[in-house]
Amino acid sequence: MSRRWIIFILASSHFFLSQFYRTSNAVIAPELIRDLSLNTEELGLLSASFFYGFALTQIPISVLLDKVGPRWLMTILSLMGVVGAILFSIADSLGFGLLGRVLLGIGMACNLMGTFKLLTEWYEPLVFATLTGLVASIGTFGNMVAATPLVMLVEQFGWRLSFQLIAGINLILTLTLFVVVRNRPDDAKIHTANGTPSISMRQAFSNLGLLFKNKDYWVISFATLVRYGTFAAFQALWAGPFLIEVMGYSAIRTGNMILLMNVGLIVGSPLWGALSDRVFKTRKGLVVFCLLIMALISLVLTTFSPKTGPFVISLIFFLFGLASSGGMLMYPHIKDLMPHSMAGAAMTGINFFNMLGPAVFLQGLGILMQHLYPAASRGPAAFDASFLVCMACLMGVTTLYLFTAGKRKEA
Repeated sequence: MSRRWIIFILASSHFFLSQFYRTSNAVIAPELIRDLSLNTEELGLLSASFFYGFALTQIPISVLLDKVGPRWLMTILSLMGVVGAILFSIADSLGFGLLGRVLLGIGMACNLMGTFKLLTEWYEPLVFATLTGLVASIGTFGNMVAATPLVMLVEQFGWRLSFQLIAGINLILTLTLFVVVRNRPDDAKIHTANGTPSISMRQAFSNLGLLFKNKDYWVISFATLVRYGTFAAFQALWAGPFLIEVMGYSAIRTGNMILLMNVGLIVGSPLWGALSDRVFKTRKGLVVFCLLIMALISLVLTTFSPKTGPFVISLIFFLFGLASSGGMLMYPHIKDLMPHSMAGAAMTGINFFNMLGPAVFLQGLGILMQHLYPAASRGPAAFDASFLVCMACLMGVTTLYLFTAGKRKEA
């Protein structure tokens, strides 16, 4: 096996762990409510704290990734994530739990962007969208482990010991990554794989300034905030209470339904990447299509009741994951619109909003449901209101996305 594929596997395994941590609260929500004495609003805040830590860390990463490289950033931050997982596993209050989840978010903050930066240096541009789709599929297995397999692990060992076991695996992978991974094929040279000189810190800040002046950057950023925010809020937390308390499902059956969302992600991520690279030759058109499907699904969710057939629910959950995975094309889209020297800053800038989205929607929907229906904050009417808010937001950003450029205009 070539070195670049070993690096691909190690980097992708870290994104796998990031996906596991961010979605794990959905199936352990009842245990968290019991052990940490949480209400609906506090449960939303606890889950959102991971994404707040993750999103805010994108700011220094956007400056340092192109300058320092992914190897050191992924290693240092991942070690912080290990500490966060241990702290979360021993938490006995909301405050302690928040500290652990914030450190987890910070620790996982560079795993996707670091992987994308490594792909930029180690692989040809023509296969970038396909590989990002493959990375997304591998990461989605982390979501799947955080569903039914995590339920089974928690039933066997409890949620605290389960997180400690995962933290041990995380530590081993992090140390291996530091030993094996290099930032580019020949680390001894000061040039990147395509001959572009390593940029100075001053140039890194200059790149950020140019990025912030770009209209398309802001449109794509807000689109990914809403796209991933609505999906991850449901996948990472609210799908669990919705299925258990509204639909009357068991924990195992709930885990199986969340698995179907992840199956949709696994199927969709490489599918949309391949269609974008080889068939339609567009990122923008496919992103708009997927956003529209997500808006429609949000509306359909308001019609669900305990009488809804399992086939219909399974299909909708699968399609939700399939459509959401098209949002991964926003990364190659912004990459296509920017010079190569700004690739890391551009994708990390987008990722800031991508990870801020779940924080906003996790906490925001929790506050909304608690405020509108204080006596039944996890009842059918509360969830219907949250689904309608998600649909309206998705339709808004879909309209804006129509006005983005398809390709970069050459100077």
